[in-house]
Amino acid sequence: MGTQETYLRAILATVARQTFSPARILEIINAGEKQQRAFNLCDGSKSQAEIVKELGLDPSNFSKTIGRWIDEGIVIRVGENREARPLHVYPLPEALIKKDSKK
Repeated sequence: MGTQETYLRAILATVARQTFSPARILEIINAGEKQQRAFNLCDGSKSQAEIVKELGLDPSNFSKTIGRWIDEGIVIRVGENREARPLHVYPLPEALIKKDSKK
């Protein structure tokens, strides 16, 4: 990752934290630990298919989930067509994922 991309991601994360608290992102995700981990894997380095394979998710359901997250503004697509990769506004802290999954 180049310096410019690093700065842009930092700006995105800073602005996103002003808009979406981690608790609000959890509300939007509205699912268990697997979906929360899938959200964190949306870091722009993996395709949807790679995330599905890594976590053993249903491809169709995850595609709908990504669409919902995009509509809610917590994920964007970087790239086009087969090269498109989901990118979250910022990752959820691991401690929050573990805490929420115990509910």
